Amino acid sequence: MRIGITCTLKDAANDRSGAPDDAQEEFDSPETIAALAEVLRGRGHEVEVLGDGPPLLDRLRHHPPDFVFNLAEGRGTSRSREAWVPAVLEMLGIPYSGSDPLTLAVTLDKPVAKTLVAAAGVATPAGLTAVQPGDAAALSGPDWAGKKIILKPAWEGSSKGIRAKCLTQAGPEARDLVAELLEQYRQPVLVEEFIAGEEVTVGLVGNAPPRLVGQLQVVPQRAEPDFVYSLEVKRDYERRVRYQSPPDLPDDVRQRTGAAALAVFAALGCRDVARVDFRIRDGVPYFLEVNPLPGINPVTSDLVILARLNGWSYEQLIGTVVDAALARYGLRTHPG
Repeated sequence: MRIGITCTLKDAANDRSGAPDDAQEEFDSPETIAALAEVLRGRGHEVEVLGDGPPLLDRLRHHPPDFVFNLAEGRGTSRSREAWVPAVLEMLGIPYSGSDPLTLAVTLDKPVAKTLVAAAGVATPAGLTAVQPGDAAALSGPDWAGKKIILKPAWEGSSKGIRAKCLTQAGPEARDLVAELLEQYRQPVLVEEFIAGEEVTVGLVGNAPPRLVGQLQVVPQRAEPDFVYSLEVKRDYERRVRYQSPPDLPDDVRQRTGAAALAVFAALGCRDVARVDFRIRDGVPYFLEVNPLPGINPVTSDLVILARLNGWSYEQLIGTVVDAALARYGLRTHPG
């Protein structure tokens, strides 16, 4: 089978002048693509790296693959950018891995995803969405008095825009930071109540039903009552955190967290693979976000670390995702 890999690669030539230094944070490295391609070739497939953007469109029209492993994030700040490649693939009738355009658009928009997840009965932090600086005036009102809050660009992944300074108190300082984020990231800002508790991410693969790969707790190396898995921490993860799986939580809390992850996967229409992030407070898992295009760097990505700590090889993880996607289309899971 000819498998194409769609991906958005880090490229200094594409940096926008004046853009934040994390503008390409969620894009893939050549090392990630090489590792994925090696696994696919090891399963007997012919592999071609297709990239994204206009060159991808030309390749798909003139020499379409049999199947696509989709990692493309899309460039810019559009809230639908992750849906571009799957939409084209569906238009051309090319099978692909992962979630469909609607799910990828919905999950990239944090406020929309949060609304749908809450409707499915999963706990979410209290919050508001600021579209313009004046929307943050509510943070000085009585409902927010004395509360710690965290600010996030509404349409980003990979902790883009989530710095240590984004944990703050509701009030004038927070309003100034909202205005700063609005200007820097050119999109709304999600303001949420800070949930003090354990940071846990859950990996899922497969369909009908999906399978829990495991749960990963992100533990700061030094005790931090208000720990945030911020961009600074992720860039220095080897010194700043350790990863623990299963999490240091009671069995019933782990069960609730796994059930909440399955509910999120179903409510948002995820397929084949996803990673769901929670904070645990008083035994309750609070949904933070879901990533249906999780990073798969063989060394540094949370999903891969989680899988490894639960006895999954990199080859097994990638193979399970591919098999789940092929099965959805009624295609054979192995060549031959």
